[in-house]
Amino acid sequence: MRAAAFMEPGGPEVLRLMELDAPQAGPGQVRVRVRAAGVQPVDCAVRAGAFPSGSAPGEPTIPGNELAGQIDQVGEGVTGFSVGDHVLGYRPLQAYAAHAVVPADQIVAKPADMPWAVAGGFSAAAQTAHIALQELAVGAGDTLLVHAAAGAVGSMAVQLAAHRGATVIGTARETNHAYLRQLGAVPVTYGHGLADRVRHAAPGGVDAALDGAGGDALQVSLDLAPAPDRVLTLVEHARAGELGVRTTPNLRSAARLAVLVELHTAGALEVHIRRTYPLAQAAEAHRAVESRHGPGKVVLTVD
Repeated sequence: MRAAAFMEPGGPEVLRLMELDAPQAGPGQVRVRVRAAGVQPVDCAVRAGAFPSGSAPGEPTIPGNELAGQIDQVGEGVTGFSVGDHVLGYRPLQAYAAHAVVPADQIVAKPADMPWAVAGGFSAAAQTAHIALQELAVGAGDTLLVHAAAGAVGSMAVQLAAHRGATVIGTARETNHAYLRQLGAVPVTYGHGLADRVRHAAPGGVDAALDGAGGDALQVSLDLAPAPDRVLTLVEHARAGELGVRTTPNLRSAARLAVLVELHTAGALEVHIRRTYPLAQAAEAHRAVESRHGPGKVVLTVD
């Protein structure tokens, strides 16, 4: 099978198209003929060597933790899925490939009207945002501050919080303000004086903050939130403990994903695809994600 993989960590250029043996579905697993795979910042971190790849020495590492495609093998003991079913789901790595093996309890049925690119880039950002709001206990009447609100996770968080009846203040570049308004957020520009601009946008104060930017944005969140445990950072994991802020625990599940897919089907959760890249251009896709420019999701397509 074709896969976008690397032998040694480094910059985006280490990702290249390889011909590798296709995996086989084991007990409790299905094999998916991948049609699309989302590109996440954590994929870039794995490629750069910031996280263990799990690969044996001399073996390639295939990044990618979310995917969508068609089941072409069903392992022993799997019920509820059959060869030919269209699904979306998640796994820690291995999604940038023509075939990926996924535990059957980490996939859900793909709605017929959900485009492949949307399905492939749906699971990680949607679940991360949903878990973050759960950890922050965001509900009706709250005011939530979201940094990097136009990004993949931020845009999901904006919509999910608004759906819960919260007021959302979203920080972003001015070029993304119209997009944030469409999602239901009050946009505020990054940069010097941010805290004062947020106070002006939310005169009643901020009840919780979701930090997708780090640095000054995290400090602003701490300054404005009622307590450190009402702040959750997606990026400053090394500082979270000392600051007393939250991070997202690994609570992804098929049940959670199914709820989010239903919200998408109902029109309450939109996925903006910034750009798709063919598998052979995985390096360019990583450069696009690492630039942190532009709203929405970057997705790899697999023919």
